Amino acid sequence: MARLLRPLLRGTTYTRLLHLWVPMLVVSVWMWIEMSTPWVPALVLLPVGLIPAVRRGEGVQARLLLTPGERASEISVAPSATWRDRLRTVLWLEVRMLLGGLTSLGSVWLPLLSYSLAELASGRVPQGVPVLSGATPHWAYALLVPLPLVALYGFVVGLGELITALALRFLGPSAAERLAALEERTEQLLERTRIARELHDSIGHALTVAVVQAGAARAAGDMAFTDRALEAIEETGRTALEDLERVLGILRESERPVSARPTLTDADRLLESARVSGAKVDAELTGPLDTVAGPVSREGYRILQESLTNVLRHAGAVPVRVRVSVGHDTLELEVRNPLTAAIPGPGRGSGLRGIRERAALLGGRARTGPDDGDWQVHVELPLR
Repeated sequence: MARLLRPLLRGTTYTRLLHLWVPMLVVSVWMWIEMSTPWVPALVLLPVGLIPAVRRGEGVQARLLLTPGERASEISVAPSATWRDRLRTVLWLEVRMLLGGLTSLGSVWLPLLSYSLAELASGRVPQGVPVLSGATPHWAYALLVPLPLVALYGFVVGLGELITALALRFLGPSAAERLAALEERTEQLLERTRIARELHDSIGHALTVAVVQAGAARAAGDMAFTDRALEAIEETGRTALEDLERVLGILRESERPVSARPTLTDADRLLESARVSGAKVDAELTGPLDTVAGPVSREGYRILQESLTNVLRHAGAVPVRVRVSVGHDTLELEVRNPLTAAIPGPGRGSGLRGIRERAALLGGRARTGPDDGDWQVHVELPLR
């Protein structure tokens, strides 16, 4: 019994009832003006639903009154972006008005019916209820008094659940919004994986070197050896701090929406940054970079960023050739630098693995390794 009465204790039950009543305010005003044409408000909703901002307003109302909990995010609060969204909004407005009308009738007539049955049970003839106009007063009608109230309870709770389900259907995210959310989630997972990998490689390496060098210096008892050990610890720590700052930069950037993150049209600042760091960059960018799809352009930027970072980390200030070409159906990106005998720093291979993962995610391919005396990163990403 307590379980059946639980909806009466939930505020959502009454906010949903309020949501169903709101359209009836407009209908009531119109009925006061013109009683003979109650269908006019429903007709007016047809062009109103085509206004993009109306979808946002309906989404905000639905979130506040229908799903004020964890399911609120399943209702979109963005304006209509396509004709499909506009048509869904029109259908929603019509259905909302229809259910609002049913709710208004039920919430008025069912309590009135219960009251009229009580009048019959007390010996009075009720007025204003046609279905009971010919009834003879009798005490047995008292047994029927609770039935309309029970029906009202089921009516209100049932219509509340129905309008919520329809809101999730008609005001839910469009295909474009779902794609954007999926892209956002994919971007977050990629960055999270990359951050974990780089922290493990860089900070873990630095701490290992520091512990080993400090232990060896203490055991050796040689001031010259201790100086060399401290120098190695200092250099390793400095490198780790630089890597940590770069990772924190990624974390700060993750707060930005996907559409605001850098793309290949921002490649010039990457190239300039590499030049400032000492690399001699020879860049060739061909094709309409601004027409490349957002996900491909953003991943291309990250691949170029990682490639240049690897050059600076492992090869230092060397000549770098960068080629970015936008073809008919493929984006090609190549970064080449002379092979050096320098020992790679911390994180060897993790950046290259990240490049291959990014390319594979978009259905492309990446080749990395020695080629004719150079180290190359060659990536091909499909544009369609």
